[in-house]
Amino acid sequence: MFPLTVLAAVFLLIAVRQVRGFRLEIWQVMCGGAAAVLLSGDIAPSAALAAVDWDVMTFLFGMFAAGQVFELSGWLAHAKFEVFKRARTESQLLLIMVFFMGLASALLMNDTLAIVGTPVALLLARKHGISPKALLLALAFSITVGSVMSPIGNPQNLLVAVRGELAAPFLTFFKYLALPTLLNLGAVFLVVRYFYREEFRAVELKHSQEPVKDRGLARLAKVTAAVLALAIGAKIILVSINPALDFRLTWIALAAAAPGLLLSRRRLEILRKVDWSTLAFFAGMFALMRCVWDTGFFQGLIARSGADITGLGPIMAVSVAMSQLISNVPLVALYLPVLQHAGAGTPELLALAAASTFAGNMFILGAASNVIIIQNAEKKAGQTITFLEFARAGVPLTIINGIIYWVFLKFI
Repeated sequence: MFPLTVLAAVFLLIAVRQVRGFRLEIWQVMCGGAAAVLLSGDIAPSAALAAVDWDVMTFLFGMFAAGQVFELSGWLAHAKFEVFKRARTESQLLLIMVFFMGLASALLMNDTLAIVGTPVALLLARKHGISPKALLLALAFSITVGSVMSPIGNPQNLLVAVRGELAAPFLTFFKYLALPTLLNLGAVFLVVRYFYREEFRAVELKHSQEPVKDRGLARLAKVTAAVLALAIGAKIILVSINPALDFRLTWIALAAAAPGLLLSRRRLEILRKVDWSTLAFFAGMFALMRCVWDTGFFQGLIARSGADITGLGPIMAVSVAMSQLISNVPLVALYLPVLQHAGAGTPELLALAAASTFAGNMFILGAASNVIIIQNAEKKAGQTITFLEFARAGVPLTIINGIIYWVFLKFI
């Protein structure tokens, strides 16, 4: 069971992130784990390559490139003034951020908001003297929760909507999950406000608008935003009409990256600043998690327990726990056929979608968007959130999220 030992070591190193004075980055730890199981022969190089989800990798590359257009041009920092200028106090700023980012993630997808929202959170923290950790956590939690109520909020929801053959997926997700999601966004505000209460004083904020850094690139940033909006709108309409007309998220990301990479003179700079370390993290994660899953340890553990894992409560419990170990998309891909074979109804399928998503609020590795935020914050501003800092607020928030979603899916 060497892969399980490696997985435990990866979790431990990500938790402490310090070895004899040498600071380890998350991507280095994960890639080290993948290298260990490759060298041990527990997974073949061909199997490791096959385990990598290249759609996810391409999607992230495209959105990283598009995000660089927003950031290098200064357009995003300039435009955020219109959203946050109504906040009079730090608490109002936090409230606006949680609900704006959360609701936006339902349409722009949580990984996209993680990419473009991190520099905004860092800028707001710097301008108003708020702990970057508080706003980064608020960003991570809100985009995870907000993405629950849409079939395109994240890849695992889309998987449930299409392969689960949900009728009118947008209406179905909204009917069952919109209200509990709004309540859970309120919970995000209260939890972050509680754990970082010393940061939110009754001091009136003074807002100022950041200047545009590169007007030519800013024009391309507007084109990028328009392409994103049109592509997402087309996806919503097509999926609503007929799921068979759907197109991959990858296409949206590549279309968004195209204006900057094809039309800007700074294309090489954009490529150079793409977050390659986060892409390396995901490649390593896919390989290591596949190796761990192939051991059959967790499948055997569930089988030996004799537990019924097709009920509403068990679905949510298993989804939250297993998402921490094999990531949410592989979990849904493996769990969904089990539920369909058992004749699960719409509430059970939506419980799988919701729980595999809000599971990302428990630990850093529970959601790809968490890793993107932390990697970007470390790279751009030297700010980080440790495993324990994340879990301190994330564990109680996840419990609250689970209770709210369970009540609504069970009784309402």
